Amino acid sequence: MTAIVGILCQQAVVIGTDSSATFSSGSQQTIEQPIEKLLIVADNIIVVGTGQVGLGQRFSAIVEKAWADGVFKNQPLQIGKYLSRTAIEDFASTHAGKGTYGALVAFPAKQKVHLCEFAVQDLQPEFKTEQMWYCSMGVTQTITDSFLALMRGLFWQSGPPTVNDGIFAVTWALDHAVEVNPGGVNKPIRVAVLGTHAGQAKAEMLPDMVIDEHRQNINGAKDALREYCRNLHRTDEATPNVPRPAQKN
Repeated sequence: MTAIVGILCQQAVVIGTDSSATFSSGSQQTIEQPIEKLLIVADNIIVVGTGQVGLGQRFSAIVEKAWADGVFKNQPLQIGKYLSRTAIEDFASTHAGKGTYGALVAFPAKQKVHLCEFAVQDLQPEFKTEQMWYCSMGVTQTITDSFLALMRGLFWQSGPPTVNDGIFAVTWALDHAVEVNPGGVNKPIRVAVLGTHAGQAKAEMLPDMVIDEHRQNINGAKDALREYCRNLHRTDEATPNVPRPAQKN
């Protein structure tokens, strides 16, 4: 089980995930183990998937080979179609069923960074844009999608966020998903950023220290909301009771 959140920010992409994997011997009994789900390819590409671990290994190998073969020099849509087509053909070669794997991939192409979702249902590529710049995948999708929609309504009304705001939102969304999920999703959360440095794209995993700094900001936001609620209670206590009209029989 997996929780994944991706945000196309201004000049960067932020992707985060949990670090829990469940294993089964074929019965209903499962065990949970920590695992690194985020993969950075050639310091330029972020890959994370949801579904069968073996299919994820094969998809990551496809991305690595595509980079080595120069596929990422093409137009973004051509890259997305190539990864989709190649993965579908590869999975079909061993009769893997549809709906068993999906992925988010962040990559640079044509002087920009891109976030592409490969849907679990059919592995078809969908690029995030300035009109819809975030997505989530995995068992907690209903939780994280709703949370991100709330964040958009509160903070991102004018367009995609800055990279710092993106890290803040990904961290909060994943921490929330870990806290309320029914099981199989767990800490530590991992966050990676694809941005540009001196005109060159670079992907990097954020250290725990940076994530903890954003958690401090999250706690500050929660404290502000609590204070807002306390002020509402004070206003209610200061407002005299207004008589209600008598109900007719």
